[in-house]
Amino acid sequence: MAEITAALVKELRERTGEGMMDCKKALTKAGGDIEKAIDDMRASGAIKAAKKAGNVAAEGAIAVKVAADNKRAVIMEVNSQTDFLALQDDFKKFVADSIDQALAENLTSVEPLIASREAARVELVAKVGENVNIRRLTAVEGDVLGAYVHGNKIGVIVSLKGGTPELARDIAMHVAASNPEFLLPSEVSAEAIEREKGVFLSLNEDKIKGKPAEIVEKMVAGRISKFLAEASLVEQSFVKDPEVTVGALAKKAGAEIVSFVRYGVGEGIEKVESNFADEVAAQLAASKQ
Repeated sequence: MAEITAALVKELRERTGEGMMDCKKALTKAGGDIEKAIDDMRASGAIKAAKKAGNVAAEGAIAVKVAADNKRAVIMEVNSQTDFLALQDDFKKFVADSIDQALAENLTSVEPLIASREAARVELVAKVGENVNIRRLTAVEGDVLGAYVHGNKIGVIVSLKGGTPELARDIAMHVAASNPEFLLPSEVSAEAIEREKGVFLSLNEDKIKGKPAEIVEKMVAGRISKFLAEASLVEQSFVKDPEVTVGALAKKAGAEIVSFVRYGVGEGIEKVESNFADEVAAQLAASKQ
């Protein structure tokens, strides 16, 4: 059994919105397995859904750069301690210079960029008095690429076979808004499907009680079909036209969606919560020493 730490309880609270004691009990019952705890809470009706994304706590910006031929692109995350710094010109220039270099040098991993930009990073940190880090980078190559950035907080690159950069950008905008977990229904694991089936049966125990097996099977199949549509990009209803799926939109344009990359600022990074008044008091106390 995994140790039930305060951090684990905190994560479950953030993902479910439930109380601390309820989360601790659920984790204890699940042996410290947070995913099982969420499923158990859903099955018992304690929560209707769980947030799929990891904690979004760090500040900063997402940058995307697409080559002139729309066949190469790079997406990058740079973190700062505060959102205020992320809006300042010095930080923006550091991000812009870094993404330009990444594309120009065909970088496919973040380590070379971190190394080559270290002097500029240190200079920026010394100037603004706040830590800055290049966190991650993904390079994409494809037949037709399109990108979309929403408020420097979410960035997406979509790769198509056929179609146009404009279509790819429209699909990237959809990905930014809908945050699909998978490209195709076939990519959803059997374990995820079985877990969803178990949750559905537990939540609808009273509704299915006494019903013929074939009816229950149809109900389960309907829920799984809906689950796959919600989780996979090609089956989602297009945000600009809910009457058509994203997959059908691409097919109508003679294109096939090959892949997508989506970054959100601070995904998976937990920021230490602090009290502003306490911070000021601590700084004043330090200045008197």
